[in-house]
Amino acid sequence: MSINIWHPFTQHGLGEPIPEIARAEGTCLYKSDGTRIIDAISSWWVQTHGHCHPKITAAIQAQSAKLDQMIFAGWTHGPAQELAEGLADFLPDSLEHIFFSDSGSTAVEVALKMALGYWHNRGEVRQKILVMEHSYHGDTIGAMSVGARGVFNQAYAPLLFDVGTISFPEAGAEQQTLDQLEAFSTDCDNAPAALIVEPLVLGAGGMKMYSPAILAQMAAICREHDVLFIADEVMTGWGRTGTVFACEQAGVEPDILCMAKGLTGGVIPLAVTAASDPIYQAHYSEDRAQMFFHSSSFTANPIACAAANANLAIWRDEPVQERIDAIIASHQAFAERLKQKSNVSGLRQCGTILAFEIDDGAGDYMSSLGPQLLRFFRDRNILLRPLGNTIYIMTPYCISREELDSVYGVIEQAIGHFGST
Repeated sequence: MSINIWHPFTQHGLGEPIPEIARAEGTCLYKSDGTRIIDAISSWWVQTHGHCHPKITAAIQAQSAKLDQMIFAGWTHGPAQELAEGLADFLPDSLEHIFFSDSGSTAVEVALKMALGYWHNRGEVRQKILVMEHSYHGDTIGAMSVGARGVFNQAYAPLLFDVGTISFPEAGAEQQTLDQLEAFSTDCDNAPAALIVEPLVLGAGGMKMYSPAILAQMAAICREHDVLFIADEVMTGWGRTGTVFACEQAGVEPDILCMAKGLTGGVIPLAVTAASDPIYQAHYSEDRAQMFFHSSSFTANPIACAAANANLAIWRDEPVQERIDAIIASHQAFAERLKQKSNVSGLRQCGTILAFEIDDGAGDYMSSLGPQLLRFFRDRNILLRPLGNTIYIMTPYCISREELDSVYGVIEQAIGHFGST
């Protein structure tokens, strides 16, 4: 019997090649024959400081020789304690409690359970979760339930719970979104438990972007009506939007914040759900029935925590913000060039993320242009994974100007190849 690998978000029936990567360094991936591939999407939005950063690698090696794994229910260890203390320098003061898990989807599941547990333990019936149109929060059942419904999850519809949906705040229609949130928040017969949003950028929904002002107004409405505000910063956190967390740009301190991906520099799985003291206190009791019922076998894995501690050290000791600012400026200059292309639309930027659409008449994730673009970039040794006809760039922060220019050049080739300019 032979065993075949089943790859995520891959239709094997199309017979597309599956390239094998032998090693990585900095911004680049290398095949066994030495072919260099520029990783322009940070290996699915996780890499921040570059592949195989020596500080993170050394931390993993050292920790694996001392303590590799242990139960975290009722026990603790040094790397987790150090990480909790270190995160205090990056999180708002109101988020006093952190709960470890192992992926972005799980961090969201934890946040949803915290929110519902908060109201349940207070003796109040609040069960509706509010979400934003086009959102994506992961692929586990709860995370899918609070994400957009469509081709991603239509086969699993019987498993998903109902939510209240506010529209995406398109330019010129922001007030509609705020009015919808206000209406949900004042529904006395079905008061919502929480609103969960991707702050500033909706990732898998097509790199849709909205302003910090709208984020601040949504948070204010939730605060006014006692609706918990959950910020899913799994993708937007750790510098992607130009600040460590996107909520900083709106002056928002959420009740619950989810992080993963860049928490370890994108090297090893680890997630944190940070919560305010009222959320924690609602579960704090001498009654064991009110404890927070969630865990996973690898909660706060010591090796992963050591990698995260190394990541925090890099943020403290290296010019990470300068690297981010350089990418932002470079993208801005490239965007000026793209404005001259007649088949480019929706050009937008938030921090280190630059996105736009190649007009093909379809305009969604299932656009036939997506696989063609993927193949075009792969054949030119650039790792870009378009969302349908949406092309976006999200590189590690260590990328050089020369490497960025190579990415820009291939994107311009694609624009010329797939449509007139």
